[in-house]
Amino acid sequence: MSRPTIHDVARMAGVSLSTVDRVLNDRDGVRRTTQARVAQAMAQLGYEKNEAAANLARRRRYRLLFLLPAGGNTFMRGLEAQILARTDAWEFTTVAVATVPAFDDAALAGALRDVDPQATDGVAVVATDSAIVRAALAELRGRGVAVVTLVSDLPSSQRQQFIGIDNVQAGRTAASLLGRFCRWRPGRIVMVAGSMLVRDHAERRLGFEQVLRSEFPEHEILPPLEGFDDQEVVGTRLAELLSRTSGVVGIYSLGAGTRGVARALGTAGLSPAPAVVVHELTQHSRKALLEGVFDAVIHQDTLREITTAVSLLQALVGGVAVDPDAGRIGIEVFLRDNLP
Repeated sequence: MSRPTIHDVARMAGVSLSTVDRVLNDRDGVRRTTQARVAQAMAQLGYEKNEAAANLARRRRYRLLFLLPAGGNTFMRGLEAQILARTDAWEFTTVAVATVPAFDDAALAGALRDVDPQATDGVAVVATDSAIVRAALAELRGRGVAVVTLVSDLPSSQRQQFIGIDNVQAGRTAASLLGRFCRWRPGRIVMVAGSMLVRDHAERRLGFEQVLRSEFPEHEILPPLEGFDDQEVVGTRLAELLSRTSGVVGIYSLGAGTRGVARALGTAGLSPAPAVVVHELTQHSRKALLEGVFDAVIHQDTLREITTAVSLLQALVGGVAVDPDAGRIGIEVFLRDNLP
């Protein structure tokens, strides 16, 4: 069946198109009995208001901004490229991207304070967990700008929605995989993080340690190595750690910099090689997976995250109620044998 139109509503209610339009847009000049008749017709037909058409009638455009970390993080650069490639994909919507130094809460707070509410209706931000970012976000909300967090959350702030995976669950998934990969080789497990300043990394560590300590207590978890999502830093620090640490049987890279992980493993030349679980399916992690350097990749659908962020911001700016779980993104696990 075709979708019911405003013409169908007017015909069933026995009123003019202009009357239905007044009811849909809460304009004056319609008697309550007529409003009730129109509402009943809409319910019977299953009519849903076309927000795009309503926006066109009001000449409204949504002006949205994505605030992403700068630097060589392949995952973030891929996210940025996908946003820029789709800037013309959303009706009545202008989408811009700005970057700030990674893991720099002062720079992020400054960028949030610099957002002009006269030019921007909504912001999607990859958050760092700090008091000054919370304060800047609260100020931005106070100026009437809608805000959602993307990839890394800030739940104690005034952000309105989070779009991303359950990062505690992702860490638990990584531990379940790595624990089974290393079941017959008790030893030490290395965690490689970007920074504990971002909530997604902290939550992944929490979930990882919960499962590994409870289900695979034969393994020793080493303190996290912070590489700031920089492949050069990760490669150098991990190579140094592997050269001075015996008994490493597994590596969990819970941030970016996976090229550095692969390079450090090549330099170390450990035999047998440690099992490795990393995040995000990029061209580099795909290559390492195919070559047997990595054993599993935990992934999140970036295109879905972008489109969900845009649709949620549109709804929030337009005052439309949203599902609290609308921003939840599923966790995907790739092995060499199920690569897309």
